[in-house]
Amino acid sequence: MVRITKKGGVDMWWLGFVDGEVNQRRSSWIGDPSIVIGGHQFDLQSMKLGFSSSILSKGTRCASFKSSTKKAAALPLQTSIQKDHSTRQYIITAYLQTPLKLTKLLLDLGATYTWVNCDDYISSTYKHVPCNSSIANLLGAYACLDLCDSPPSPNCGNNSFLLLPDNPIKPVDYNKVNGLNTALLDSFALPSAQGSLTLIDNFIFSCARTGFLKGLAKGVTGLAALGRSNVSIPVQINKRFSSSPNCFAICLSGSKSQPGVALFGSKGPYNFLPGIDLSKSLVYTPLILNPLGKDSDPNNLRPSPEYFVGLTSIKVNGKMVALNKSLLAIDGETGSGGTKISTVVPYTKLQSSIYKAFTLAFLKEAASSAFNLTTTKSVKPFSVCYSASDVKNTQTGPNVPIIDLVLHRQDVVWKIFGSNSMVRITKKRVDLWCLGFVDGGVDPKVSSWIGGPSIVIGGQQLEDNILQFDLQSKTLGFSSSILSKGTNCANFNFSTKKV
Repeated sequence: MVRITKKGGVDMWWLGFVDGEVNQRRSSWIGDPSIVIGGHQFDLQSMKLGFSSSILSKGTRCASFKSSTKKAAALPLQTSIQKDHSTRQYIITAYLQTPLKLTKLLLDLGATYTWVNCDDYISSTYKHVPCNSSIANLLGAYACLDLCDSPPSPNCGNNSFLLLPDNPIKPVDYNKVNGLNTALLDSFALPSAQGSLTLIDNFIFSCARTGFLKGLAKGVTGLAALGRSNVSIPVQINKRFSSSPNCFAICLSGSKSQPGVALFGSKGPYNFLPGIDLSKSLVYTPLILNPLGKDSDPNNLRPSPEYFVGLTSIKVNGKMVALNKSLLAIDGETGSGGTKISTVVPYTKLQSSIYKAFTLAFLKEAASSAFNLTTTKSVKPFSVCYSASDVKNTQTGPNVPIIDLVLHRQDVVWKIFGSNSMVRITKKRVDLWCLGFVDGGVDPKVSSWIGGPSIVIGGQQLEDNILQFDLQSKTLGFSSSILSKGTNCANFNFSTKKV
């Protein structure tokens, strides 16, 4: 029906169909259709017509359509992970500030929030986080700067929420450096799968001071947090692109020159040269929450932002290592025990009794007829070393006993081959392969009152393995050494487009 209203009080509903005449023609020789219907949705690819009937029956109308101003990102977002060999730290590159500036950040798998040195931070878009804002509540209870006694800057603003960042490599001397620093919102960007930069507006992070950079690799100006928190990089990316999977993957390169990769917002495919999708090689195990984390204090207990897995036993050359299995469980009251994964610890740390039992088992198997290896004088921090000339090479590194980390089921095993278990030491007249595990002490501690993990799986053991952290299902996908699959972490197929 069509509403007709005219002067003189005319107000009528007319049937909205018209006579198309007996023989309507478009031209002298082309005929017109018998019936013409207007305004529907056409799918030209599948040659189908989609129609809804009246959407008024659905409680809406065409004028209510809202166009989105957000641009879809070509996920995953991706960035390189470069190893600094002098410090054995893993560095990612991101873009911060306005205009965007390439920034090198220490990759910390277990950090709560990202921080950046703000002593020379220049940006036209930064904002402080107000003390009583919803974002401040999200960050938790730290402190508030009511009145700033210096000119306004990233480091100083009235009514600004404060955070207490930390340096996992070299503890900060808070007697010399101001520990409390302002929380900021600013632009953050990473390359997309198509090579263009994808912007995350109002990215939440903390300022820090130049003194926080001690011990970090040259050129690094902050820390990239990938931990289990509501403001880590993967979580903030997921909030921006909520339809994408809430997960990320890392692949640390064992190459002396070529980088690995971090991927955000995708469960795969993870394409590595020569045409290998490593998402198909993953085995899965639950991620375990430690209820007492490093950010806790006696009056405010917080779960750990670090990633723990349920290691149940260790085997060397297929034989079980005799160890105190109670150390493999997390103590909910002290936070001690368990097995965590870390990118800021260069070599796997084992609690002293585990380390002793493990090294004895490795020595026994390496001396067997299958390997026939004899130890030589060790080099710190290692205690088990072999002359490099005595060790044969394989596709997966030095030919030494394989180490099995048995997880939540007997058939879920993270295999550590020679490329990950052994470290090459060459200096002066020394050329050795050393077992890349270190003694973590009798009673590991995170603080004076929080216990530490019994096992920390470090960077050496993670290289050329792909790890997928699914934050929604709380699972870890792991590949074991991808050298066995004919590729490595430096073989990720980055976009060739320029950023």
